[in-house]
Amino acid sequence: MYRKVRTAVVGCGMISNIYIKNLKDLFSIIDLVAVGNRSMAPAEEKARTYGIGRVMTVDEIAAAEDIELVVNLTPAFSHYDVIRKMLLAGKHVWTEKTLAVTVEQARELVEIANEKGLYLGVAPDTVLGAGLQTARRAIDTDMIGAVTSGVAVVNRDQALNSEYFTFLRGNGGCLPYDVGVYYIGALVSLLGPVEAIRAFGAPAPLHEPQFLYANAEAEPWRIPGANVLSASLRFECGALVSVLFDGNTVNATQHDITLFGTRGVLKVGDPNAFNGPVTLIYADQPPCVLPFTHGYDGVNTLAPTPFDHYGHRGVGVAEMAYAIRAGRPNRCGKEYGLHCLEVLAGMEQSAATGRTVEPVSRFKMRPLAPGYYSSFMGGTGRADAEKSLVD
Repeated sequence: MYRKVRTAVVGCGMISNIYIKNLKDLFSIIDLVAVGNRSMAPAEEKARTYGIGRVMTVDEIAAAEDIELVVNLTPAFSHYDVIRKMLLAGKHVWTEKTLAVTVEQARELVEIANEKGLYLGVAPDTVLGAGLQTARRAIDTDMIGAVTSGVAVVNRDQALNSEYFTFLRGNGGCLPYDVGVYYIGALVSLLGPVEAIRAFGAPAPLHEPQFLYANAEAEPWRIPGANVLSASLRFECGALVSVLFDGNTVNATQHDITLFGTRGVLKVGDPNAFNGPVTLIYADQPPCVLPFTHGYDGVNTLAPTPFDHYGHRGVGVAEMAYAIRAGRPNRCGKEYGLHCLEVLAGMEQSAATGRTVEPVSRFKMRPLAPGYYSSFMGGTGRADAEKSLVD
């Protein structure tokens, strides 16, 4: 029904394995024709591993007339430059989170995309997975009534993690931007836009190498930005949600999203995964884990490759490709990405100034159609949930 969208991937680091595999073999709407990277060796390795026909520089991808869509998997501090280059070259762009490292940069990118009539999509696309789409359906069908409040929490030792994943030492590497964005993305996909923010915060500690002995002589560093944020968010729907992102503790992740409603309580699983369980709690009844109502449950039926635990990364790219062909808005669009970034930056700004911050961006996200599945027989057989991405 739809002509494939000729696509290139820029950035061949850790997350590229699952993206390249899924874009090449899982989504029929995508024709993955090229990979590129700042240094060519990683791109050449990915091309050999996954059978990609062309290895190109970033400039060559921007200049290629046959490439319509660029998937940007570079570190966050490179997003603005890469996305701007591709938009100015007339390419649609999907980017890993976040749109940029500042709201001002993100707004400029949105303006360029609007002026040129181009699509700009952004992770996290876990909001299109089975877990969060099931939670959205539970809310939309009034299973817990009106949501009155909620809690969202995640912790890690982000300074220690930055010793191994060195890109975390740059702008956008603190816990709220690197991991907390999944929680903000989940909350706004379920509840809609945030209208007001109050917060407290703390910086990351000065970190001396302790994890990799080979780095023992390295100079200490500090991840930029607030690595701990505790905030109250007021949503347009009236819900009041307490958010805590703590990157100054240990790597024993305790994640929680709980939404309290007038009729019940909904507990949502890890928003960094596609298959977080959704638990419904009613008064005087045992908790009930809801069956998934949607596909893309993170069970990957393709041949195993590194980082398969990232599940169905790339589903947002495929959904945007269908939107391009149909001429409709994509769900994880630029307005969604801008709002997530504005909420994160608003938390940091409120913590620094002691004032209430009111985000100005707004967005709408339609849920996916239910009833389509991406695997069956306990994950051993492949089903096709791609039809849920079409409309």
